[in-house]
Amino acid sequence: MSYVPRILAFAGSARTGSFNRKLVGIAARGAEEAGAEVDLVDLRDYPMPLYDGDLEERDGLPENAVRFKALMMASQGLLIAAPEYNSSITPLLKNTIDWASRPAPGEERLAVFRNKTAALMSASPGSLGGLRGLVHVRSILSNIHVMILPDQVAVPGAHGAFAEDGRLKDEKRQAAVEGLGRNLAETLGRLHGAAALNRNA
Repeated sequence: MSYVPRILAFAGSARTGSFNRKLVGIAARGAEEAGAEVDLVDLRDYPMPLYDGDLEERDGLPENAVRFKALMMASQGLLIAAPEYNSSITPLLKNTIDWASRPAPGEERLAVFRNKTAALMSASPGSLGGLRGLVHVRSILSNIHVMILPDQVAVPGAHGAFAEDGRLKDEKRQAAVEGLGRNLAETLGRLHGAAALNRNA
């Protein structure tokens, strides 16, 4: 039985018409073309309250946090398109990471992030394409045991960067974003494929 990487893909924006949701969709297609199974999700479908330790102690993990963590646990890779808000990570993405980091009873601390590999990207109307925010996202994920691929793509001038069909007008950038997904799928194959084959032998 051949190993099929499983990847969870999402954007840190809930805005209708989000540039970053379009961007992560491009990377997801690249991963699928490389043989991965991709769960492309919208964080609007997993609304969570602002993280509050008292709320967690009283009520436990919110249902949507449990659902999202289940998707993460089933995946070996993450494709994340991270918008930049005021030179940093969006509140939606940070809150999602914070809830996902909380262990369920009997669960190892940071279990959903351990042994994960991620590829990062961003799109922004500004001239840097969200690069300043990616620095913070990379730092946060690295500190909670996620291995992050060195390559990333930042798309500046996002208001005019996408064609009506969702592709990037710049074919080199389109290929680079597809390449992020492909590279993640191939990296997961190298990291996990041999072990999976040995377990099934």
